[in-house]
Amino acid sequence: MPALSHDIIIAQTRKWITDAVINCNFCPFAAKEIKQNTVYYKVEESVKMAVCLENFITECEHLDKNKNIETSFIIYPYAFRQFNEYLDLVTLAEKLLQKQGYEGIYQVASFHPDYCFAGTKEDDAANYTNRSVYPMLHLLREESIEKALLKYPDPEGIPERNMHFARTKGVAYMKMLRDSCLNHM
Repeated sequence: MPALSHDIIIAQTRKWITDAVINCNFCPFAAKEIKQNTVYYKVEESVKMAVCLENFITECEHLDKNKNIETSFIIYPYAFRQFNEYLDLVTLAEKLLQKQGYEGIYQVASFHPDYCFAGTKEDDAANYTNRSVYPMLHLLREESIEKALLKYPDPEGIPERNMHFARTKGVAYMKMLRDSCLNHM
């Protein structure tokens, strides 16, 4: 994959968040953070697991020091192309959160171009609720999640509504929506 500027990678990611996550209402809390400009984007160029995990914790420390940042996306444009390798990153990142004392402070959400929920087929449109333009980890503040969920009716129903929406739209539509973000430069 040819090297892209960080600005292009971030612009493509922001477009995916706007077009897929917000416009499809996959996360009813995302629009507020985008409008308030409280989302931080970090492009991680390394392909080495150890370096990526070290920089993952550095991003937690960055959030510690910057309370005005609500959430952070760590984007891996050159690493973790294989979904199973990416799942290893997610597992290790979650263990590292616990080991470094961040459990209950930050939560990790996972997004990947080939995301596949356990128990679904690869071609299930529902997978597009988490199929992003690049592999990425999304760090969220647990306290903020808890506050937002208190104000939202039926938060437990969000995943099922998202899957229903994606399946109703179909694979072709969801893939086109996601892939169109890669053309955004």
